[in-house]
This record gives sequence, C-alpha cells and structure tokens, in this order.
Amino acid sequence: MRCDRRVFLAGLIGLGACSGTPPEVARLPEFRGFLSIDPVRYSIEQGADMLTHPGRLTGQPSETARLIQALEFLAIELRNGPRWNVMLPMGQLAVPAARREWRDALGIAADARAQEVIDGLTELRSAFAARSPVGAAAALRPPVFMPGGQETLNRLGDPPALPRTTRAMLDARQELASQSFERRSGQNFIVPLARDGNAPNGGRAVLMG
Repeated sequence: MRCDRRVFLAGLIGLGACSGTPPEVARLPEFRGFLSIDPVRYSIEQGADMLTHPGRLTGQPSETARLIQALEFLAIELRNGPRWNVMLPMGQLAVPAARREWRDALGIAADARAQEVIDGLTELRSAFAARSPVGAAAALRPPVFMPGGQETLNRLGDPPALPRTTRAMLDARQELASQSFERRSGQNFIVPLARDGNAPNGGRAVLMG
C-alpha cells in the first residue's frame, strides 16, 4: 500500500510539472513570413557585428533598438528553443546571463518579458521610419522602460559599452561558425534526441554534416 501511495504521489507531481507555465517565447517582427531565414543565426551574426562596431550606434537609437530586439530574442530562444541548447551550449548560457547588463545600461525593467521589450522597440523603430521622434519617445513607456520617454531614447542614442554582452555574442558567433564548419567538412556529431526515447543508437542520433 505504501509503495502504491508513492507511485500515486509521483504521478501527481508529474502532472503538476506538465501543467506548469509554458516556457517564454519571443518573436522578431522582421522574420514573420520569411521561412528561408533563420532568425537565430541572423541575430547572432548581426548582433555580434553591431557590438564590435559600437560607433555605428552613436546617434542611431533606432539601430540600437534593433540590436536590443535581437538580444532579447536570443536570450529567450537560445535558452528555450529545442535546437540551440545542443548546438550552442555555451551561447545558450552566456547570452541570457548577459541580459542584466544591457537592461541595466538602457533602463529596461528587470522583470519585463522579452516580447514586451521587442514590441515597444518595434513601435520606436516605426516612429523613426515615419520621421516622428516624438512618437519614438512615446513608445518607450514605463514600466517596461524606466524612466522611459526621452531619457531612455537618449540612452539608446548614446549606448554605453556592453563588454559582457559583447563577449557572449562573440562566443555564440564562434560556436555557430564551428557548427557550420563541422557540417561542411562532413564530420559527425552526437545530438541527444527528444525526450520520448524512441531513438536508435541508444537514444542518440548521429547527424551527418
């Protein structure tokens, strides 16, 4: 009877875990409908390039906003996406860990969801495209952006150095390049398959480059 009770309680715990809050997701507006472009690869390449040429962002709050959108997206997708924790094991740890640096530097609330940040910055970029700096400042609303408005817009126009973020993105880019090289050179690499366990080779898949 005691054993049956333990099994029953374990089952309840399992059901509770399955019914928990689903992982956070984030989407970038540029990639809606573009199935041929991998937004993770694109965001890593472009984000690393922008961070290593910070002078391009000075006086360009819309471009800084685009960078932060990419970082927010990667912080979620690398951590929760089904592919990237295997393909980019260091990037999926380092990029989310650097999030506090860019949020503190630019006045983004620590508890804001990534999609809220992305959506607010999309409004800002649309306002700049419409040549409306007033609308751009209005898009940076508290509590997501603190203090928000023109002050946050000024920070985006003169972003500080982000050394931890830059290092994380450079490492992610290097990891991505290494994966691409392995695929091109025909090397095999081992990737654990999904949790259902229905896999040959003892639960592992050998992927060809």
